[in-house]
Amino acid sequence: MKKIINDPADVVRESLEGLAVAFPDTLRVQLDPAVVSRADGPVTGKVALVSGGGSGHEPLHTGLVGLGMLDAAVPGPVFTSPTPDAVLAGVQAADGGAGVVLLVKNYTGDVLNFEVAAELAGAEGVPVRTVLIDDDVAVEDSTFTAGRRGIAGAVLVEKIAGAAAERGDGLDAVAEIATRVVRGVRSMGAALSGCTVPHSGEPSFTLAEDEIELGIGVHGEPGRRRMPLPPADALVAQLLDPVLDDLRAEAGDRVLLLVNGMGGTPLAELHLAARAAHGRLGERGLQVSRMLVGNYVTALEMQGMSLSVLRLDDEMLALWDAPVRTPALRWGA
Repeated sequence: MKKIINDPADVVRESLEGLAVAFPDTLRVQLDPAVVSRADGPVTGKVALVSGGGSGHEPLHTGLVGLGMLDAAVPGPVFTSPTPDAVLAGVQAADGGAGVVLLVKNYTGDVLNFEVAAELAGAEGVPVRTVLIDDDVAVEDSTFTAGRRGIAGAVLVEKIAGAAAERGDGLDAVAEIATRVVRGVRSMGAALSGCTVPHSGEPSFTLAEDEIELGIGVHGEPGRRRMPLPPADALVAQLLDPVLDDLRAEAGDRVLLLVNGMGGTPLAELHLAARAAHGRLGERGLQVSRMLVGNYVTALEMQGMSLSVLRLDDEMLALWDAPVRTPALRWGA
């Protein structure tokens, strides 16, 4: 294992300290418990968005804190859910008096710990709504979940719901638009290699030189099957077709396409895949109104990618285009 680290036990803390010095005008970082919040927060009278989960998926969620997206992110240990007290601290750091929407990826630890935190926040008089993200079409149940996993679609939920909160929507309205995005987005990924959690020192799984895992989860959970690595266009088709079939996308629909790297995939390869995905969507009669290509929901140094497709309406499109200023996404602000 080769990693640019000091003590494996200090990776998350030292990474957060680095994030704080890199973006002092955007973020505020506390370490015990670990919470990343807006430097200008809490914003009085604004509905706050809070998300989080195990570290190792950066820039999700800590790199998506700022104007137009999250008000706070709660990072747990690598691939491990944050505790309820940490999530509660995130709620307290974000709450501006208009209530808090919790955006939770569907992993058992996250679901349970965010649920407890929501109850604790409610007992303190903070109105809370919870939206569960479960966009992965690869498998129905997996190592860490009951039901579908939440993967790269989380980025789209956080951006669009974050813009709704920024424009002044109320608590129920922000939760509703987040729920609408969850219902309209589907994702599927593939891994070309495993990843190594710093404290373990061993890859989460191994693949033969010519082998991939189709439908992989972001922690290295198994997918649909292992198979020989096909050419890029064929791999894109095997990821995109199940996404579109499950989404029941129809000719004429406007969509947003996210081509997401898993941490170890060169941008040149992601753009090559974006070319193939854009063409295949066109063949299905779908209008690609917006695209996002890059590493947004990673699994440490895993080689691979995921494809996400969101069916857009006018409101979602306007909210996607609204100003955002975070470490990982920045436009119009």
